[in-house]
Amino acid sequence: MPNLMVLLEITIEIAQQWSKLGAAFIAAICVFAAAWGISRIGTRALESIARQPEAGNDIRSSMIVSAALIEGVTFFAIVVCLLVLFV
Repeated sequence: MPNLMVLLEITIEIAQQWSKLGAAFIAAICVFAAAWGISRIGTRALESIARQPEAGNDIRSSMIVSAALIEGVTFFAIVVCLLVLFV
């Protein structure tokens, strides 16, 4: 019976290490996805402004709001990953 308890403790420790690795991996993916998404928003906004210069202010404000929302979701995801890492 003591051997089973040792095996269980080792298994729990390994699972915790894998969860930390997974959290770090997901945080990295989240940051890269946010950077890609914001770059796509900027690219499309600049193309739209080039096509319709008179709508530039509306497009620019929509771009800023969209980028801020993406940053907020990214920040929330990173906080969740940090909680998995340290709690």
